[in-house]
Amino acid sequence: MLKNTTVAFGLISKTLHWSMAVILVGLFAVGLYMTDLDYYDALYHTLPWWHKSFGLLVMALLIIRYIWKRLNPEPQALTSHKNWEVFLAQFIQKLFYVLILLIGLSGYFISTAKGKGIEFFGWFEVPAITQAIEEERADLVGEIHQVLAITLIVLAVLHAAAALKHHFIDKDETLNRMINK
Repeated sequence: MLKNTTVAFGLISKTLHWSMAVILVGLFAVGLYMTDLDYYDALYHTLPWWHKSFGLLVMALLIIRYIWKRLNPEPQALTSHKNWEVFLAQFIQKLFYVLILLIGLSGYFISTAKGKGIEFFGWFEVPAITQAIEEERADLVGEIHQVLAITLIVLAVLHAAAALKHHFIDKDETLNRMINK
């Protein structure tokens, strides 16, 4: 089943969810690692190139996921879920979209701060839409990028913990709907 139903997520939704999750965790880990690199490190130029390309990929996947979400039914909340859990889950899901968008945009502005575009896996270049900006502004955007990324990862950990709670403590189908069916 490719499309969502009112009782289960389809293969496309699951693939978008899990591929974005894996890429975002990888981007976070690489981003943290990159902050300690110095100019003479062998990975100083390589890792940012990959980080930027995968960051652009996440932005493309986010757009696709948003459109797909609008075109498909959302599986209904399980009857075992409390109203506050449903509200919180929907709020966090929207917050994920906003955070990923803001992280991507701030990453774009950091990467294009010198007025140069971003290579996308060597296939094409995404142009800079701004002229070069002062280093202080680029540093501020970098700090915002980092705080947003940390916030996203903390929420993702809480999201995963909630899914595990539903699976092991509540023994409901929340996690299974995103993995199996």
